[in-house]
Amino acid sequence: SSFRLAQVSIMAADASLSPAAKSLVSATAGFDALFKNDNVGARAAFSAPSDPSPFHLLGLGAVAFLEAALGMEPGLMAEATKILQSAEQGAKRAEAEARKAGSATGSARTKGGVDGHGDGGGRFVPGVEWEILHADTVVLLGLTQALSESYMGYLQCLYSLNAAHGKFTKLYKAVFPSGLDGYRTPAPSHAPSRSSSIPPTPSQSKFLSTTDPDSDPQHTISKATSLLSLASGSSGSYPSPNGSTATLSVPPSGATSPLSSSSTTSLSAAPAPKKGGGGLFGRWGSASLLSVASSAPRSPEAEREKKAREEEERWQRERPAEGPVEEMVVAGSAFGYGLFNLVFSLLPKRVQSVVGIFGFKYDRALALQALAISAGVHTLIEGDGGTASAGTDVHGVFAGLTLMTFHGVVLLLSGYQADEAKTVRTYKTIVDSIQARYPTGALWVLNRAKILRMTGEPDEAISVLQAALSAEDNGDVKRFVQADTLLVFELAWTLLSQRQFEEAAEAFIRMTALNSWSHATYFFIAAGCFLAVGEKAKAQELIDKIPDLVTKKKVGGKDLPTEVFIKKKMEFWKEKAKRHNIDATKLVDVIGINPAWEMGLFWNLHQRTTNEVATACIKDLASIAPSISVVSPVLDGTPPQKTLAELDTPDEQALRSLLLGVMHRTLGLFGPARELLESARATGSHAKVNTWVPGVALFEEAVLVLKVEDSVRALDEADKLLDQAQSHAAKSEIDLSSRLDSRIALLRDEIGKKRAAS
Repeated sequence: SSFRLAQVSIMAADASLSPAAKSLVSATAGFDALFKNDNVGARAAFSAPSDPSPFHLLGLGAVAFLEAALGMEPGLMAEATKILQSAEQGAKRAEAEARKAGSATGSARTKGGVDGHGDGGGRFVPGVEWEILHADTVVLLGLTQALSESYMGYLQCLYSLNAAHGKFTKLYKAVFPSGLDGYRTPAPSHAPSRSSSIPPTPSQSKFLSTTDPDSDPQHTISKATSLLSLASGSSGSYPSPNGSTATLSVPPSGATSPLSSSSTTSLSAAPAPKKGGGGLFGRWGSASLLSVASSAPRSPEAEREKKAREEEERWQRERPAEGPVEEMVVAGSAFGYGLFNLVFSLLPKRVQSVVGIFGFKYDRALALQALAISAGVHTLIEGDGGTASAGTDVHGVFAGLTLMTFHGVVLLLSGYQADEAKTVRTYKTIVDSIQARYPTGALWVLNRAKILRMTGEPDEAISVLQAALSAEDNGDVKRFVQADTLLVFELAWTLLSQRQFEEAAEAFIRMTALNSWSHATYFFIAAGCFLAVGEKAKAQELIDKIPDLVTKKKVGGKDLPTEVFIKKKMEFWKEKAKRHNIDATKLVDVIGINPAWEMGLFWNLHQRTTNEVATACIKDLASIAPSISVVSPVLDGTPPQKTLAELDTPDEQALRSLLLGVMHRTLGLFGPARELLESARATGSHAKVNTWVPGVALFEEAVLVLKVEDSVRALDEADKLLDQAQSHAAKSEIDLSSRLDSRIALLRDEIGKKRAAS
């Protein structure tokens, strides 16, 4: 089992590791099990120690949180909250003890840490690992409180996130005092120059291997050994972004360092700061070697030595992490800082104005760079593609997951990408890297399928998802039920995008057995799927269940946005049925626009469909009276037959024009597409229920402009259209306005990238 393998890995760990490092390696084995879908094995690994460390408690809390969050099960939050609170208190105690022990012993530092309390990994001050762990627990506690679905829970979440944001910002500034440029690759491409005469040391040799084992040490060191060999026995290299291997120049054998009279002195044994020296970097802070400099004039030799020390100090800050604790500090600081910057950058404008009160500021480009460093990914930094390196710290895996989610959202919802090929390449690189380590993990399978759907291979995406779910059904791989929810949800949308209506309906209905999120939304879409194949009885049966469902689900005392939308739609259908003297038990007879296609607009379903599917959808919509006035090569001009479902309101006519406009754009028929989108805007201004249509039509028109022409003029026109769309998104009474707000922000980012590249 995963747990037994984890025990073997821990036993194989270096016996000289500090207690903190051993606890970290042990807990990492639990996360490895979790990422392989084995949440039972993960719980066993996290619960194995009789006196679990804060690392283990955080792991247990993370399992409980993921089970609740992925399955949308707020009822499971109590367990996560209790465990995470214990982890938080444990981390605070361990941090305080490590700092106290470090202060009491002065500069005495050993590889085993300071009295076993915490070693900072050898390069950082004692206890910094606990500070990062503390910040991690605060983040998860905040998210847990948000899922409690209470007003107080949201306030507690905001308070927690504010505290964690401050911690990670402080850590980032300390761990990366010179910024991130030195971390363009996990193995820095620059190191002390030959003039510094720093010889290869035991600590370097432990991490780096030469290109030729039999060569002289003066040859270039070209590969960095993966540090997780401590726990898994695996190793990896750190290629540079252009595909070559980063190199580290070393002086001729026998040369001595100005910092030591011995060529064998380890860098990790360099002078420690004087007692009272501050800074997160234990020996590279304010009391570092540079602090001994006097203000007296320097001789040329002294200047050379000063420069050599500066270069060594910089290299020490930017060198590859050595050991699990150092790696945690670097990866954890980069992840936390990157995560918060990215999350805040994606908040709707209205929410950003609120959190701005707390002093939150963000830099999305820097966020992506920090996350890339944590995950060991190069493609986000260099423009030529590059590769990804297998990370070792669990923060690196979470950073990779964050990047996957972001790039998946950009591809799905922005509508247009400044460089779609690069975005896809980057996305795929991250997935390849992590899936190589956890091939059966549901989260990585999910993202593999998303890439296939986004790149025009929906049938392959369906096969990947069905194979993963089938393997779990057969017991071939571990089952993480909550993660299955995401696989089934993606499968449902992909099946719908291929007009496999009955299979899609079954998948959406299956979602109601997997989680307790909006069953009304699942039934609403499934009803549309049944309508598409003429199964009116099945569709009506699902629609009849919706009224009771939408009165149950609340978030913070408010209805879910999708359910607000659905309730309005149900009332609209009832009014239409009343006008036609139709009983409310036969609403399916008056539904003109298929609700599955309508809901698909908010998930941008129609942009990624095939030409065959788009053409079939256009013909379906054109078959409903009244006739479409726009001339289209897809249509033969046959007048539709009048039925009870005739579109007799501005709401329905505007919605049809919007759908037709998007689908014509998918086919590359930009002329008819623009006419239809402009018609949707004009007609939608008279809508009583579908008041969201004009704003979405403006957004889709901006996307069209960018696809038609690659020019500064097109960028300017798209910006103006987005300004108008933003005015609609700012209205709280507009259905799903926050989703439109987020899509506008994503598209503006892509426009900004295009301008920068022009």
